[in-house]
Amino acid sequence: MPPSIDTVQSWQGRTMVDPAGDKLGTIDAIYLDDETGQPEWATVTRGLFSAKAAFVPLAQAQAMGDSVQVPYDKQQVSDAPSMEADGSLSQDDEAELYRHYGLDYTESRSDSGLPAGTVDDAPDDRDTVGRDTSGPTTDQAMTRSEEELRVGTQTREAGRARLRKYVTTEQQTVTVPVQREEVRVEREPITDANLDDATSGPAISEEEHEVTLHEETPVVEKRVVPRERVRMDTETVTEERQVSEEVRQEQIEVDGDQDQFRSQDHR
Repeated sequence: MPPSIDTVQSWQGRTMVDPAGDKLGTIDAIYLDDETGQPEWATVTRGLFSAKAAFVPLAQAQAMGDSVQVPYDKQQVSDAPSMEADGSLSQDDEAELYRHYGLDYTESRSDSGLPAGTVDDAPDDRDTVGRDTSGPTTDQAMTRSEEELRVGTQTREAGRARLRKYVTTEQQTVTVPVQREEVRVEREPITDANLDDATSGPAISEEEHEVTLHEETPVVEKRVVPRERVRMDTETVTEERQVSEEVRQEQIEVDGDQDQFRSQDHR
């Protein structure tokens, strides 16, 4: 199914590429079928000052990012029959182009008329039915349309945060009081109170007394003590951002002898 006129009109000025992605040229104009009003051909120019415009069928064209891709290679487009890009293609011109691109062509097909967005210099005929290039033949009225912005929001992932626990080591010094025993020699004179104890043994002898000394030493013991709990949570904050985009408006103007026209606003 060929692309719609709204889609194709946005292609003017874009780069056309072949199936390999090689540049074929810049889309200069879009040609519509006179009978159906659907886009049928695009003229492609290779350079800024190129005099030759190649006609390329749009039946199988599709947008690829900022480019438009067609199933014809650079050589085939370059060898296309030279036609005057003067605003119309005759049936003979179309038949020759269709044969070149290997497409079927029947005489029931109409000529390709003016490029999309141009105006034919046809004689003034008030009984002639108006022609809307965005669709099939319409009545005598012309519809003016315009684009309007519809802005919404969508949620996307902006980043991630994680909690990570790791172990560090530090040196701590603590002062601990410790006790130890020391030997102290006490001498006391012989008195009536201790005379019996002093003379209870032999008069002259050799003796030896042993005393065990004790002391305290620091003992280090470590234990794990929970200090706090840490968790992650999210909160939503609202901020205002401005977006801007170009919108297109259709304008309608009247050509001809202004004295013959009278404007009526039915609103």
